Amino acid sequence: MKLDDFDFDLPEELIATRPARPRTAARMLVVEGDGLADRHVFDLPKLLRKGDRLVLNNTRVIPARLIGARHRDSAQGPVSAKIEVTLMEPDAQGGWRAMAKPLRKLLVGEEIVFTGGLTATVAEKSETDLRLTFNHAGADFDAALQAAGTMPLPPYIAAKRAPDMQDNHDYQTVFARNSGAVAAPTASLHFDDALLAELAAMGVEMTEVTLHVGAGTFLPVKVEDVTSHKMHAEWGEVTPQAAAEINATRAAGGRVIPVGTTALRLIESAARETGKVAPWQGETDIFIYPGFQFHATDALMTNFHLPKSTLLMLVAALMGQSRMQTAYAHAVAQNYRFFSYGDASLLIADGVNPPVRSA
Repeated sequence: MKLDDFDFDLPEELIATRPARPRTAARMLVVEGDGLADRHVFDLPKLLRKGDRLVLNNTRVIPARLIGARHRDSAQGPVSAKIEVTLMEPDAQGGWRAMAKPLRKLLVGEEIVFTGGLTATVAEKSETDLRLTFNHAGADFDAALQAAGTMPLPPYIAAKRAPDMQDNHDYQTVFARNSGAVAAPTASLHFDDALLAELAAMGVEMTEVTLHVGAGTFLPVKVEDVTSHKMHAEWGEVTPQAAAEINATRAAGGRVIPVGTTALRLIESAARETGKVAPWQGETDIFIYPGFQFHATDALMTNFHLPKSTLLMLVAALMGQSRMQTAYAHAVAQNYRFFSYGDASLLIADGVNPPVRSA
């Protein structure tokens, strides 16, 4: 299985830099069997049925992009230099792994000063990233970060425009609760409170899980044999209640539909040992590519993904590689908007693995 098998031509103008407004107005390509249907997110109540269960990732994106300065003394007097920091993930010692520009000019022990009294000290440094410790912790750190930081837009958006205050709303789901992500579960950005209420009223159930999406989600695959690729790890949790709800839906014959690849990866991680979703907490580096055996997923709502990406491999595993090539060719031809702020797809699997039924 070669990396080039997951390549496709994407016109630059199809990369969305702002979301659809309202959120539910985004287009949605429905892929089921051999058919393709052009719909919108607001059509979901017509496409789902009573007894289906949406699995939602309730992670909350932190404003992980910080602009600060380091200060040094020189023979000519104090010298300042702008430093751009993107937080990646917290560590067990209370610090943060982070990327920085320019990284090479920072020294271990040096202090970076941000707005609002937030400062960070370079505790460790490697060739690719560094470890920072901050002058605040807990709720004080959260408040200071909220004041000083901006949303960490994906590289393909940040290359086109700078983040602004509108992104604080646009790049956060309406059900975000547990802070810790540095990238949004973007399929969930299409929902608003009214659509969730309409789905609930018609008998569609909802379960929340948490997977803190890391910056590694944007890392490219660099090996030609994709099966040798090593995934980044992300922290997640499936509570006992969430596991019970998902298993009950499958036992009753309902469809389990993760909203986003993050929710899918998490529940499949929780189902690997027994084939049924179990309560689970920890880091997952699950890599899903064609040939993967699904245990907990009947359909998936997701955005359109980058060429040669692990997420494109995931949807090919669920739906079949040829079918997804056809779907993506259709999406390009019909000018669907791609990536984090882009349009959606609803992928309804057709018996890759039958649902787990109760005895």
